[in-house]
Amino acid sequence: MYPIFFSLLFVYLALLVSNIGVLVAIITERSLHQPMYILFCNLSVNDLIGNTVLLPRLMADIVSTERFITYSQCVAQAFFSHTFGSASHMILIIGLTIRLSRCSSIIQNAYCDNASLFKLSCENVSINNIYGLFFTVLLFTSSMGSIAVTYFRIAVICWTKKSKELNNRAFQTCASHLVLYLIMLWSGFLTIILHRFPDYPYLRKLAYILFHVVPANLNPIIYGLQTKSLKQKIIQILSRKVTHS
Repeated sequence: MYPIFFSLLFVYLALLVSNIGVLVAIITERSLHQPMYILFCNLSVNDLIGNTVLLPRLMADIVSTERFITYSQCVAQAFFSHTFGSASHMILIIGLTIRLSRCSSIIQNAYCDNASLFKLSCENVSINNIYGLFFTVLLFTSSMGSIAVTYFRIAVICWTKKSKELNNRAFQTCASHLVLYLIMLWSGFLTIILHRFPDYPYLRKLAYILFHVVPANLNPIIYGLQTKSLKQKIIQILSRKVTHS
């Protein structure tokens, strides 16, 4: 298990350094105090919170012989893990789950989420399943619909402007964004579907981890390299530190 532990530790440290670096660059540079860069800040904060909730606890469980978690800690982890994905409707779902009585104490997942919580109950959880799937479908549909509309509008602008520079910039931005979005979309979709198929626990755990760590590591790299002002500021900070040392 130690190779897995050190791999996750490296991934966690990498995303900490990259996302905190983006935050420091944007916060310390007044010229970057604009809506687009504030969005990057939100993205980095979200990645830091989501992965800090998951990875330290997961690494501790990997090297520990006793893998226990209190119910209150499990509820907190479930809440923050769903906040990472989408917080708007998950408060209602977690609240619906807490009302259930519990007759089990085994978490059958890499970390706590809503489905792990309602599996602790021996009551009929059909309402939780239906409610969770309904909002999941709604979330995925609205997300994919918004992305499709946005890409369509970008394509129309590129078609009408007929600017080679604009087309290149749009292609670079959209291509990287689309790759990240598809990774997050399909890993999130797999985790939800695989909760209904208990015969594939390890595949489900892998999908959960990918959902958290891949976008969190790629976001600051891709957006940091593609955004000229942000890239220059990060290079300045790194150059200043090298000069001082």
